[in-house]
Amino acid sequence: MVEKVRYSDEDLEIFRAVILGKLDKARNDYELYKDAITQRDGNDTQDTSPTFKVLEEGAATLSKEEAGKLAQRQQKFIQHLEAALIRIENKTYGVCRETGKLIAKERLLAVPHATLSIDAKNNRK
Repeated sequence: MVEKVRYSDEDLEIFRAVILGKLDKARNDYELYKDAITQRDGNDTQDTSPTFKVLEEGAATLSKEEAGKLAQRQQKFIQHLEAALIRIENKTYGVCRETGKLIAKERLLAVPHATLSIDAKNNRK
C-alpha cells in the first residue's frame, strides 16, 4: 500500500471549516481581551467611592496585565491558525515539518495549527 503524502481536497475542506470556526472564536476572544485592557466597557473606578477606589484600581491594573498576556497569546494563536489556512491553500497542511509524514487526523482536529506529528513532538523533548 502506498503511503499518502498529503490529505485529499475533501479532507482539507473539513480542516478549513474547523480552522475557520476556531479562528472566528479566537478573534472574538481577542477583541474581548483588548476591550478589557482599554476598559471600553465603561466599568471602571470613576463612579466608586474613594474608599474602594484604591483597591479597585489595583485590581484593575492586575486585570489589565492578565488581559494583556491573554491578548498576546490569542494573537499568536490567530497567527498560527492563519498560517494553517495558508498551508491548506498550498496543499501542505497536515504534513509533519520534521518527518514529512502525515499528521494524524485526530491530532489536526484537536490542534488544527499543529505542524508536528506526535512522534516528532515527543522526540523533541
